[in-house]
Amino acid sequence: MALDEYRRKRDFTKTPEPAGDTTATARQAPARFFCVQKHLATALHYDFRIEHGGVLLSWAVPKGPSLDPATKRLAMHVEDHPMQYGEFEGVIPEGYGAGVVMLWDVGTWEPESDDVDAALEKGDLKIRLDGYKLKGSWVLVRTRGWGGRAGAEDDGRSWLLIKHKDEWAGDIDITEFAPNSVKSSGSFREILAQETPDVWVSNRNSTGDASMETLAGVLKKLDKFEPVEKPPVGSTTSPPQTTSAPRKATAKKAAATKTRPAARTRKKTSS
Repeated sequence: MALDEYRRKRDFTKTPEPAGDTTATARQAPARFFCVQKHLATALHYDFRIEHGGVLLSWAVPKGPSLDPATKRLAMHVEDHPMQYGEFEGVIPEGYGAGVVMLWDVGTWEPESDDVDAALEKGDLKIRLDGYKLKGSWVLVRTRGWGGRAGAEDDGRSWLLIKHKDEWAGDIDITEFAPNSVKSSGSFREILAQETPDVWVSNRNSTGDASMETLAGVLKKLDKFEPVEKPPVGSTTSPPQTTSAPRKATAKKAAATKTRPAARTRKKTSS
């Protein structure tokens, strides 16, 4: 089954992530859901997910998507995820993938390949995205071994995510220009700073409580990616307080040409 590998890697008595709805069916509409979740776990990466066959096909992109057609970003094919996972933002308390998840981009996608399953089998899937940050024509191409290096073991997991040349292409680093959430406008640190950060509580055997050890580890990693600003030496003023206003402005600027797709109700499931 599509979610077998996803479930095998998780203990649903500990993680509050959804087990997935086994009755989910593929939608026939041309436009399908896609998202990119910025995930600080063992390492920082971006999880690129597209709806197909009632699940989210998923690739881990270490450096994040690039709008530059000359830049080919490694995308490691990982296990399919349940549809309920697609709009999650918050804390994975412990176990596989423990850390903090940000909904970095969300929208719809349409295939530019005639047969999606055949394109996936061939390893050449052309798609059109309509998100807040990612738009236009893209391609996912399976490559040889790790990063396409000759002689590397080929397990079929190594792909490349590449932007096609169109009006949405450019040399701007979108991960730097628009680093924050499209759901909350917050950074990792702001997501964690909420009085009660969101966690998946869809499984009755899981409390959804984030362990102090997990949060301490995430905060330590955050110092590398989101360093706390310190006042100049000799300054008597307090350090600037973190607010979401500038981030909201950035998010709005990045999404100036986007009308957000209508939200769809996603029921959390019990395992």
